[in-house]
Amino acid sequence: MSLSLKSITTRLGYQQLTGMTGATKLTVPSVDLNGLCCRPAMAVIIGEAKTARWRDDDVAPTTTVGMPLAAGITLQYDGDLSKIQFIETESGAILNVSYYA
Repeated sequence: MSLSLKSITTRLGYQQLTGMTGATKLTVPSVDLNGLCCRPAMAVIIGEAKTARWRDDDVAPTTTVGMPLAAGITLQYDGDLSKIQFIETESGAILNVSYYA
């Protein structure tokens, strides 16, 4: 089943990833903004500066191996949020992440 932003009803949190000189996992929220237990179904990830790479097969990406995510591009990810990892391909990469259920 594919999710779309229109089917999302609950906003669960936000984080910004910087300094990804090594493979970096998401910090997936376990409680919503009201303090209730939650499990996000998807994340919207937007590169703000520089390019990063990602993998979601439980293998760490490198600066040359993985799926590229350029600045200004949106990744709507609805896989296993505990498996996806990111790394900057050049210093200064920033990723903005919002979580939804």
